[in-house]
Amino acid sequence: MTISKKISNIIAGSSFIRKMFEEGAELKAKYGAENVYDFSLGNPNLPPPEKFNEALLDAVTSCALGDHCYMPNTGFPMVCGSVAEYLAEEQQAPVTNKDLLMTCGASGALNVALKAILDPGDEVLTPVPCFVEYKFYADNHGGVLKTVSTTPDFHLDMDAIGSAISKKTKAFLINSPNNPTGQVYPEDSLKKLGELLERKSKEFSRTIYLISDEPYRKIVYDDIKVPSIFAVYKESIIGSSYSKDISIPGERIGFVAVNPAATYKAELLGAMAVANRILGFVNAPALMQRVVACIQGMSVDVNEYKRKRDMLCEALGSFGYEFITPPGTFYLFPKSPIADDIEFVNALKEERILVVPGSGFDGPGHFRIAFCVADDTIKNSLEGFRRARERYK
Repeated sequence: MTISKKISNIIAGSSFIRKMFEEGAELKAKYGAENVYDFSLGNPNLPPPEKFNEALLDAVTSCALGDHCYMPNTGFPMVCGSVAEYLAEEQQAPVTNKDLLMTCGASGALNVALKAILDPGDEVLTPVPCFVEYKFYADNHGGVLKTVSTTPDFHLDMDAIGSAISKKTKAFLINSPNNPTGQVYPEDSLKKLGELLERKSKEFSRTIYLISDEPYRKIVYDDIKVPSIFAVYKESIIGSSYSKDISIPGERIGFVAVNPAATYKAELLGAMAVANRILGFVNAPALMQRVVACIQGMSVDVNEYKRKRDMLCEALGSFGYEFITPPGTFYLFPKSPIADDIEFVNALKEERILVVPGSGFDGPGHFRIAFCVADDTIKNSLEGFRRARERYK
């Protein structure tokens, strides 16, 4: 075989998200893009804030000698300082520019963190449903992803987590607001998680890290607040990006931050800086670093996503679909009317509606709708959703 067995196996079990996206391209070529209702990919459809465009233009026109050169693997100190100042307020912790590094998006942040902490055979636990790439990220660095069940409404199940933690556990990875469910873990639940990880760390005489994947932190509704991870557990790491909150996923810019109170903070940050280099990232894009330094705390108009959410939920609820109304993200995760979610997703595809089966997120019996789409896509898809639901009554 020409390619590695590992990559060959990954291709064979490739992401349902990408599969549906590619099938969508074929349907659009056949029927016309306006006649295909594509909810497969979480690609933000709102424009970035005007301040982003202004900062980008200023960054381009004011470039000086050295602004496109290599910088420390951690990023421009000025940029790290700007991010740290905002993060200190958000996380209620004394974060400084020495406590983080700029990365190529949240995926780069997670890979850098896992590369820094995992030895071969170490386990990373994560609640399901979960983002499918987590398995590959852990495997990239010799680790093994183990999944943990959640409650029926997708909240953390402390009993299940406690039973899953073992002497091999090195990290617990959460994503809140969650892709694909949209669920947000409340502060009391996260405090219990922090207490549990602290007890288990002592029991097994090893540090168990809490890693929080937070690219959707600012996309929340109905006055929901996303709690501080740094406030609930000192051995914690945050990976995040600007992809979703300011609609720039293609620019690949994010950061990874270590809790200032972490026991081995200096070692962690040093390891992450090395990992940023040897994974091939070297450093986060220089231009985007300079841009995001100027727009900390900004986001798109989240009310637009809320309006789309409400439009979709009202209609699907009237058709008999069952779901939790997501408090965050731009995803809806309804129950499939039949046990076989893949079969139902194929039924929707016959209506030229593209969604992703929950099985792709270790959440069988559901399907994911990415509602970060044009209003007309939602409106024109509704009859198809209704017909598919009627077929399986």
